[in-house]
Amino acid sequence: MNETLPLGRIAGVRVGLHWSVLVIVALVTVALARGRFPDAHPGHSAIAYWALALLTAVVFLGSLLTHELAHAVVARRNGVQVEGITLWMLGGAARLHDEAPTPAAELRIAGVGPLTSLLAGGVLAGVAAGLDALHASGLVVEAFVWLAAINVLLAVFNALPAAPLDGGRLLRAYLWHRTGDRLRATRGASSAGRALGWFMVVTGFVAVLYGRDLSGLWAALIGWFLIGAATAEARQAEMRSLLGGVPVSRVMTPDPVTVPATATLADFLAEGPFGQYRHSAFPVLAADGSVTGVISLRRVEATPPQARASTMVHEVMRPLGDIVTAAPVEPVLGLLPRLQASPVRRALILDEGRLVGILTIADVTRALAWPGTPGPDGPHHGPPAQPKET
Repeated sequence: MNETLPLGRIAGVRVGLHWSVLVIVALVTVALARGRFPDAHPGHSAIAYWALALLTAVVFLGSLLTHELAHAVVARRNGVQVEGITLWMLGGAARLHDEAPTPAAELRIAGVGPLTSLLAGGVLAGVAAGLDALHASGLVVEAFVWLAAINVLLAVFNALPAAPLDGGRLLRAYLWHRTGDRLRATRGASSAGRALGWFMVVTGFVAVLYGRDLSGLWAALIGWFLIGAATAEARQAEMRSLLGGVPVSRVMTPDPVTVPATATLADFLAEGPFGQYRHSAFPVLAADGSVTGVISLRRVEATPPQARASTMVHEVMRPLGDIVTAAPVEPVLGLLPRLQASPVRRALILDEGRLVGILTIADVTRALAWPGTPGPDGPHHGPPAQPKET
C-alpha cells in the first residue's frame, strides 16, 4: 500500500497516509455523530456531536499509528529494516524490508502490536473512568469509552491466528519453532488466513441477505482483504524460498539490445517492430560505449510525429540517475523491491560501469515459473545459467 500524503518521520520511521484513510475517518465520524453520541447523550448541538466525532476519529487513527510504530520499533531492535508505515482504509501497515531472522524475533515483532492496542485500551478506559469521577461531560466520557473499546477490539481481532494479522505471525513463529521450516510455517499461517477470510465473507453476506444488516458488507470486505493478503504472503514466501541467495546474473537477460544516444527517434522507430527493437524499453549508450539511460516506447510516443526526425534519443530518454542499477553478484531478492518501485520496471546490470545485462519483472516471473527452479546451493535444473561476464 503506497502512501499518498507523507507525514514525515516518527522515531526515525517514515509515516504516510493513503487516500483511502478518508473512508475510515468518514465512517467513524458519521457513525458517532449520527448514531452513538446522540443516542447515548441527547440534547447537545449538532456541531458538538460532529466536532467530537471527527476528533475521536483522528485519535483512533493515532491509536492505529501507535500500533504500527510498536511493530516498527521492535523490528528495528531485532535487526529488521523498516521501510515505512502507511495508514489506509482497513488500518495500518508497517512495511518491513526483511523477514524476522528467528522465530523468537518474529514472536516479539508480532506480539507487540496487540499488546500495544490492549495497553492503549486500558489507558483510555482509565481516562474515561477518571473523567467520569470528575463529573466531566458525559459526551466526552462516551468518546473515551468508545476509543477504549475499539482498541481492545483491535487487539483481540489482530490476535486471531490467521495471516496477515499479528496472530498469524504468532502462529507462524510457533510453527517455525516446531518444524524448523519457515516456508511450511508461512503456508500454515496463510491457510488459516484464507479460512478466516472466507468465513467473514460468507457470514457477512448472510447477515446482509437474511438479517438485512448492512454492516455485514464491512465484514465481507475485510474478509476479502484477508484472503488476498494471505495468498500474497504465501506466494512471497515461495518466491523467497526459490530465489533466496540467487544472484542477479542467473536471472538477468545478458547483452541486451541497446540504442545509440545520437540516433533520432525516427531511425529508432524504423528498426521495429520486426527489426532488432522488439521490446518496449532499451538501454541507451553514449559514443564511448557507456550507458547513459533508458529509452521507452512510451517516451517516444509522447513526442509529436513531426518532431521525431529531428529529436535524438538522449533528449527524451530517462537518465541513468533515474534508473535502478545493480551488480551481477547482487541477490535478486534484495533488488526486487527497488525493481518493483521503478517507473520503468527494469534494472540495468552493470559490472564496473559496463552494461552486461538487464533485469525485468518478466525475467523474475519466468525464473519462478520454470520447473525445478534451484536454490542458491542446490543443483541447477532450471533455466541455463547465464555465462559469467569477464
